Amino acid sequence: MRTGTNERTTYQYISGPHAAPIARSPYLAQNRKKDSLLLWMRDLLTATAASVFIIIFLYQPVRVEGTSMLPRLEDHDRLFINKFIYRFATIDPGDIVVFHYPRDMEKSYIKRVIARPGDRVRIDRGRVYVNGGLLPESYVPQQFRDARSMDEIIVPPDYFFLMGDHRSISYDSRDFGPVERSLIYGKAVFVYWPSQNFGAIQ
Repeated sequence: MRTGTNERTTYQYISGPHAAPIARSPYLAQNRKKDSLLLWMRDLLTATAASVFIIIFLYQPVRVEGTSMLPRLEDHDRLFINKFIYRFATIDPGDIVVFHYPRDMEKSYIKRVIARPGDRVRIDRGRVYVNGGLLPESYVPQQFRDARSMDEIIVPPDYFFLMGDHRSISYDSRDFGPVERSLIYGKAVFVYWPSQNFGAIQ
């Protein structure tokens, strides 16, 4: 086997009855680099488009303003809400939801679901009873409880009773009443900032 060169191309000759030169162009490596760059750009654009689609149609970043959901959510926490889930899933007690404030549609609040349509809700000196049973609320620390009471109500059809976890300062369904289903537009699912609060919302 021998090799020969000219100004632009290197040839490798293979001895034998059917010997033929095999060209090795210096531009081949350049073309491969271009192809790799194009593939990388394609993948980046695809990932960006998928991220935009997810944020626009499935998830939405929001910022918490206020301390009514302490200790789980702090003022200025940034989190993702799922805007699509309640199209096929039920709104359950314990869910933390984002909704339009019934008295000012330009404002959004974030609270926890306490009771569903048809449930009977009563509050006795801070203790919440749903359908006659005391509601276990491990998410409300003792220091955040209050002594407010409320006569029993029946949550109307297609409405939900919502409350903040920081009971002593929360403005919620105890004040403005149950919230209509159509005003609830997302479920809080994940805190992404700040890093010390990073994680899924249970």
